[in-house]
Amino acid sequence: MSSEFGSNHPLNQNRKINESKSTWIVSLLALSVILILPFFISGFVLDVMNRTLLAFIAAVALNILIGYAGQVSLGHAGFLAVGAFTTAIVNREMGFPFIPTLLIAAIVGMILGLFVGLPSLRLKGLYLALGTLGIHYIIVYLGGEYQFRWNYNTGIIIENPKLGPIVLDSGIKWFYFLAAFSSVVWVYCWNLTRTRTGRAWMALRDRDIAAASMGVNVAAYKLRAFVFSSGMTSLAGSLGAFYIHFVSVDAFTFYLTIEYIAMVIIGGLGSILGSFLGAAFVTVLPHVIDDLVDLLGTSGRIASHIFAVKFSFFGLLMVIFLIFEPQGILGIWNRVYHRLKK
Repeated sequence: MSSEFGSNHPLNQNRKINESKSTWIVSLLALSVILILPFFISGFVLDVMNRTLLAFIAAVALNILIGYAGQVSLGHAGFLAVGAFTTAIVNREMGFPFIPTLLIAAIVGMILGLFVGLPSLRLKGLYLALGTLGIHYIIVYLGGEYQFRWNYNTGIIIENPKLGPIVLDSGIKWFYFLAAFSSVVWVYCWNLTRTRTGRAWMALRDRDIAAASMGVNVAAYKLRAFVFSSGMTSLAGSLGAFYIHFVSVDAFTFYLTIEYIAMVIIGGLGSILGSFLGAAFVTVLPHVIDDLVDLLGTSGRIASHIFAVKFSFFGLLMVIFLIFEPQGILGIWNRVYHRLKK
């Protein structure tokens, strides 16, 4: 029909109106399901959903840096630790409220990201990756020293945050807050990638020399990518500290960085939706592995090796997606969507 009539033909206009109405109806139905879903699921499933939303915020921050700007980083867990320990100091020790603590954590992460981004002006590829990995170990060392010096050897307890008169003391309250917060992050990052800054980052990712010849200030935009990503990652680390009510340096291992790299690669590089799909997949996957181990009745025999099994599985999945599906889950999603649309 579209080949016989122009785009301004009444039949095509009606089709567009119907498609628009269908999109709004589906969106409203999905939103309604999301709003009432927490009341019909178990506490465990709700916790997994909340952790997925937290993971999405940190994953999209890493995807902006790697997937859009093309800058390699192995220090993601370190910046999550920056946000968590800033929360411990500012909120617990200094008594700052919830929202100001989040803002301070983001600012501290941005300042540190500026210093980390400066070497990126001269480092590329493997050297840049090793440099960010070094930053990770420095941050973790300082966090460990803070715990030791202030007698927090087992970790630091964080109290339930208050959002005005509302105390976030239940999974349902956290879900609504994180859902709203993640939606704001999603919309903001999606719009950011469509601005001049986002287009400049993608030009750097594809070919920085060509970008420079087209007038892109390579140094400035590299620094912007590191500052933005570091600030949002620290913000995610602060939210995570409030959510689990606990901060310990033991939680921010290099394995955590690998998890987030897996989210970005498996979900889809250079995609906001891919960040969410990857965060959901990697957050749920360990629980699926545990259930499979219990179902097979081998939990007792491989209990001491379960961490190695999960770690190896993440590595295997990344290799599989890089070889057979470089666009990640998002690529599979797009193919299925277009086939159903035909």
